[in-house]
Amino acid sequence: MLQGKHIILGVTGSIAAYKIASLASMLKKRKADVTVIMTQNATNFIHPITFETLTGNKCLIDTFDRNFQYNVEHVALAKQADAILIAPASANVIAKAAHGIADDMLTTTLLACQCPKIIAPAMNTRMFQNPIVQDNMKILEKYSMEVITPATGYLACGDTGEGKMPEPELLLEYLVKAVTPKDMTGLKVLVTAGPTREKIDPVRYISNHSTGKMGYAIARAAMLRGADVTLVSGKTELTPPIHMEVVDVLSAADMAEVVKSRAKEQNIIIKAAAVADYHPKYIADEKLKKKDGDMSIELERTEDILGYLGAHKPEGQFLCGFSMETENMIENSRKKLEKKNLDLIVANNLKQEGAGFGTDTNIVTLLSKTDTIQLPMMSKEEVADKLLSYIMDKI
Repeated sequence: MLQGKHIILGVTGSIAAYKIASLASMLKKRKADVTVIMTQNATNFIHPITFETLTGNKCLIDTFDRNFQYNVEHVALAKQADAILIAPASANVIAKAAHGIADDMLTTTLLACQCPKIIAPAMNTRMFQNPIVQDNMKILEKYSMEVITPATGYLACGDTGEGKMPEPELLLEYLVKAVTPKDMTGLKVLVTAGPTREKIDPVRYISNHSTGKMGYAIARAAMLRGADVTLVSGKTELTPPIHMEVVDVLSAADMAEVVKSRAKEQNIIIKAAAVADYHPKYIADEKLKKKDGDMSIELERTEDILGYLGAHKPEGQFLCGFSMETENMIENSRKKLEKKNLDLIVANNLKQEGAGFGTDTNIVTLLSKTDTIQLPMMSKEEVADKLLSYIMDKI
């Protein structure tokens, strides 16, 4: 998504400036063309040579520097930029940006840019909470700049509170979102992900090996493409993607309740969760004690969420299910497609190397009433994009 994109990183006078070296490296590894512009104060915290070494481009500081190829530098940069991120953004630069002041290379370039603009404030808690700073950030948002909410934690000044710059990984995610084409703007998308847990007693539960990686990748890809995403997630170890509603659930009944309550308003529903087919008929109030001999647990069916959605699908809604099989994958998945009134089913075989639970890759077949599309092994992020592109071609 970042390959060949022109990214400007603006670095201001804050101790958090050192973190941007990691971000510059991340962007370069993803084959982005990165130019760093520093304020004079920022050079007191990190040397420009650091950024020049990491990016392969001259680090710009002085608007009137003559040591570059002849052109109007700030205008040339602004024309080619796909996104600009100012991080860390000091209270001083935020104030300048809010009021159109252009008295150095960074603020001049920012004023000339027409690409997505992202601001990551970083400062002392008292400064961040100052009403003037808060008003300035509202002005930035008024002019369509995205202001990232700072993290809360221990600050360099010794205080603990809000004002800490987010980690480079999160800043990278904002840049990826900024440069991704928005072909799903205006669409409501609900994605389910992860396993469900069915309680046996206060200590034990029945579950499966799903990690939620596939569902999270789909939710993230839809968000990046501009969709309004709701992610309904079982218990996972994953960090939820940004810019979406995340609803945490535990059991199949919990998931059914949440999904059914939101289903009618969705344009697209993608059921990637591994939902339990059965749950214990009786849940013990106390821990079940070990006894001599065997033990059995009486199970009963959980609600078929996908079946319900197919039977109550409003006109124009696109419904996609997942089918994890260990044998007769195509045959079993087609039966599920027909029985549950789906528009598409994504089938994979747990026994196939590179597919299934816990991996970073997947091998899937997209099955509709008219299509059978076998995809090669690819990352789950790539599978998510292929899946969404197929759906967008059909709606």
